[in-house]
Order: sequence, then C-alpha cells, then structure tokens
Amino acid sequence: MVFTTLSGRERGCSAIVRGDHFTDRGGSTLAATPFFGRTGTLLDSIAALAAAPLTSIAERLRDATAPYVASSALLIFTEDCTGRPHKKAGSEAIISRTSIAELDKLRATLADEAPWLGEAEIAGRPRHVLAMKYTPSQALLVLTDPDPAAELMPDEALGMVGYLWGLTARRIQEKVADAPPSYLLESRAASAERVRVTAELVDQYSTVLETILAAVRSTSLNDKEARSSVTDLTAKSLIGLRTLNDRTTDLVEEPVGRAFERLRDDLRPLTRFSGIDVQFVEPPRNGRALPGEVAHAARAIVRGLVLAMMDQPDVHRIRTQWDCDGENLLVNVRDDGHGALSRESQGMARLDRQVQALTGTMQMDVIPGWGADVAVSLPLNPPELRGGNVTAWKLSPREIKVLEHLSAGERNRSIAMALNISENTVKFHVRNVLKKLAVGSRSEAVALAHSRGLR
Repeated sequence: MVFTTLSGRERGCSAIVRGDHFTDRGGSTLAATPFFGRTGTLLDSIAALAAAPLTSIAERLRDATAPYVASSALLIFTEDCTGRPHKKAGSEAIISRTSIAELDKLRATLADEAPWLGEAEIAGRPRHVLAMKYTPSQALLVLTDPDPAAELMPDEALGMVGYLWGLTARRIQEKVADAPPSYLLESRAASAERVRVTAELVDQYSTVLETILAAVRSTSLNDKEARSSVTDLTAKSLIGLRTLNDRTTDLVEEPVGRAFERLRDDLRPLTRFSGIDVQFVEPPRNGRALPGEVAHAARAIVRGLVLAMMDQPDVHRIRTQWDCDGENLLVNVRDDGHGALSRESQGMARLDRQVQALTGTMQMDVIPGWGADVAVSLPLNPPELRGGNVTAWKLSPREIKVLEHLSAGERNRSIAMALNISENTVKFHVRNVLKKLAVGSRSEAVALAHSRGLR
C-alpha cells in the first residue's frame, strides 16, 4: 500500500506500510512509534471504513484520522454521490454552514493529490484547512483547524491521512458504482430534496432582487449613481443565484450520452478479453439528462446483465441499447445463447431489487435455443410520496413532532418554542432521531423524512 505525502515544507516522500513498520522510498525502516499506535488500531480503522455505509463514512474517516491530525470538522465533496455530494462530521457550526460552492472553489485550486495547507473560505469565513484531492474521482477532503500547526505537522501524519483518505474515496466510488438498492433509495430522496430546496431559494431571492431592480430603475428616484450601483449589485446577485441553480442541476444530473460513454468504458475490458462481441446502440445525444441515481443504477444493471449472460455457454454476441421516451430510461440487453439465463438466480434477483428501488420494471424473455432478452424501464422522475409512513423507525410521538419541525426547516430554538420545551431537550430528541434513522446529520434526516412523505 503506497501513499504520497507533502509536509508543511513541501517535501515529498512516499512510504509502504508492512505489518508493524513503515518503509520509505529509500528503503529505510521506521518503527511503529507511539505516534502511530499499535498496528491493530490502524487495522480497526481500515475495517471500519471498509464497512461504513455512505451516510456515516465521514464520521468513520474523522475517527480514523484523529490520532494523526485532529480537526474541528471533516468535509468530503464528491460528485460521485449525486444525491449528497458533500459528507461531513464534526462541529455543527461548521458542517451546517459549509456550502458546495465553497468546497468546489477550494477543489479548483488544487493541482494534484498533494496535501495543501492554508486558508480557505469555509462555512462563511476564512479558516485554516488541510485539503487533499483524490484524482480518479476528483473528490475533495477538507480538515478544518488541523492540529498541529502546518509548520509542525509530521510528514508521517500527512501520509497516514492521505492513505486513509485514498481508501475512503475508493470506497465511495465502489459503493456508488455497485448501486445497491439502499443507496439508490437514499440518493433519489436526497437528490429530489436538494433540487426542491435550491429551486425554492432561487425563486424566493430572485423575486426579492427583481423587486429591488424595479425600484431602483424607477425614474422617481433622484440619485442616479446610487441606482446604478444597486442595479449592478443586484444584477450580479441574480446571476449568482442562477449559477447556483445550474450547478445544483449539474451535480444531480448526467447527460444521457456521457452516461452511456461511461458504461462503454466500464465494459471495455470485457469486450477486449472475453472473446464475446459486446455491441452498443447509443441513445439519442439530445435525450433528456438522467438523474444521477438512475445513471448509476443503469450502468450497474447493464454490467450485471452482461456478466450473467457471459456466464452462459455458447454466447458469442451481446447487444445493449439505451433509449429515452422523455419520462423513462429504456434499457435493453440481449444475447445469442441457448436461453439458459434464469430470473431466479441470485445475480438476477439482485438486479431486480435495484430496478424496484427506483420503482422501475424489468421484463425478461428467455427462448430456448434463441437466447435471452431483458428490458428495463427506469422512471426519470421520483414518484410522488405521500402518507408519512415512518413507523419502521420506531420514533416516539415527541420525536416524530421534532422530525416534522426539522422537515419544515426549523432550527432548535423555534422547535423548542413550538413544542414548549427547552433547546437542550430538542437537542436530545434530535440525537435520538439521527440514531434511529441511522444518519449523521440533520439534513440527511430531513431528506429521508421527505422521502417518506413527511413534510
């Protein structure tokens, strides 16, 4: 396992972890000092990261990196997760106020995977941060207020953080590519909620700014210079809001042509070494963009179908086709085998669960002697969810009330006033709600609540 580090003095080195010692690039051996702790602690951290669901992976990474670099908050920005592109753990004052725009801006300043130490705008003000990028997915890791100070931070500490971050970023990539039903459900709910909230904010502030523009353009106002200045400021604000809306759309959607190209890249090794002719019929380039979870699911489903068909005897050709009718992504995969594919097999059952997670359908025709033909339809729009079915979470009546207020966008103080309880009691109930929902933040709880129709 190799990782590259950069100290506060910008000196590069690499190291290989072997058992209870570290070997640097020059061959020198570094004993496992008390700074690193026992090998078992590191292995426990690696195991926790490997098993962590995406909803809690930021917390697990913060636990793993704390012995090497303590921080006030840990933030992850990854466009692999379209529903929740930033994952966070630590100080609520930081993680609740950090915006995607801030993380996106910081990421753009990093040229490579080398650790970067400096000041960046995070949670609305300049903060000292340690930032690292994971090049394969362009994911970003940010540790705020890292301790020790940059000039005292050991190369080994940076190296261990870089190593653990690489494991985490790969874990996120693999989890998203696998597209399990639980991820697809959570991602769809979060995507819909992010788009809804952003659209509401854009509409709200656009109305305000347009009203200001109308006022300052009025000929009844005397100060021409003031009107000009305010006009420029509000016009720029409008552009900024529209840019935010477009950026949100970019994060949660993927052009259908690009999604299909990624599928072809995924399957290229199979087409090269299997000896089977895998044919691709491309979708219309001007087709509707796909929600991220639909694109992830479609690629995972096609990969699974192609692998299942390749396991049959005497298959020489597999044809996969995507199309879009404006409301659904239509996927068709067929082979020229003897018709031995079984819908009851474990692999096919798993693919069917992925389809059902997005309220899609899968039809399978198997004709002995002629092969198998599988047609999948995935709705592009999330279903209308009503009824507030949250019984599976086993929340108390008071916890349900608190969750309802959270879902309405209220903060602790207003919830306390509405329910006639103290803010500390609200915090107690919020912690219980997060635990029962198995999520790591208020925003995740709100997204899940909305996915069950709770408003």
